[in-house]
Amino acid sequence: MGERGVILSICTYIFLSALKLFIGFTADSEALKADGLNNATDIIASIAVLIGLKIAQKPSDLDHPYGHWKSETVASLVASFIMMAVGLQVLYTAISSVFHGGKEAPDLLAAWTGIFCEVVMYFVFRYNRNLAQKINSQSVMAAAKDNLSDAWVSIGTAVGIIGSQFNLAWLDTVAAVIVGLLICKTAWDIFRGASHDLTDGFDEQLIGDYKDTILSTFGVKGVKDIRARNYGNYVVVDAVILVNSNLELRDAHDISTKVENTLKKEHNVYDVHVHVEPN
Repeated sequence: MGERGVILSICTYIFLSALKLFIGFTADSEALKADGLNNATDIIASIAVLIGLKIAQKPSDLDHPYGHWKSETVASLVASFIMMAVGLQVLYTAISSVFHGGKEAPDLLAAWTGIFCEVVMYFVFRYNRNLAQKINSQSVMAAAKDNLSDAWVSIGTAVGIIGSQFNLAWLDTVAAVIVGLLICKTAWDIFRGASHDLTDGFDEQLIGDYKDTILSTFGVKGVKDIRARNYGNYVVVDAVILVNSNLELRDAHDISTKVENTLKKEHNVYDVHVHVEPN
């Protein structure tokens, strides 16, 4: 189901990118051409996510005993590099056009194209957001947020083009610069999130929530250590808990099992490893 959302995004981006680039060159709109290139990078990013989703589904093997879940994160990292390169190219082209002078206002058709594309992207965003919530997928939700940002970019493009009709042709170039900056920001956000996961970074607030849940479990005297990491969309938790030193082995094991089941149920944790120590 997650792949369906990504495939829908790819098909939509192919159509909108071709439309924007064609109208952008026809109407001589730097902003619309920049927006079209933005969607072109989204095609690459979505394909990378799709490949990552497929590889991530492969079972564990001899050289990947923990599975292939991080393949999706690696794909996102690669996509961020591509998006940053295109964003910088858009910025360079837009800024260079300022020094050429003689820029005329683009045809108003470019603005209508931007508005049409914004409406299409908003409906794709709604579909992917609902799908991500239904299947609890972080990657599909990230794709939905990218869809929404693209809708906002199209709005900004249309505003810049419309503004340029009032003897303010430079607004089209300004809109192109803003689009380039938005592409770079999106690339940076994807890079930051992917690199954070690949280096086993984790949300401190969630760690605190997990610890509170463990401490509220009957029989747990304390939490000596707790760690968590992401494997793709899955969370794995390692915890060292303290229990009464007079407990029998079976009773201590039952407490650790209860901790594991509670974390999985209440926090949607995929796997939990609990080590028990006497207190």
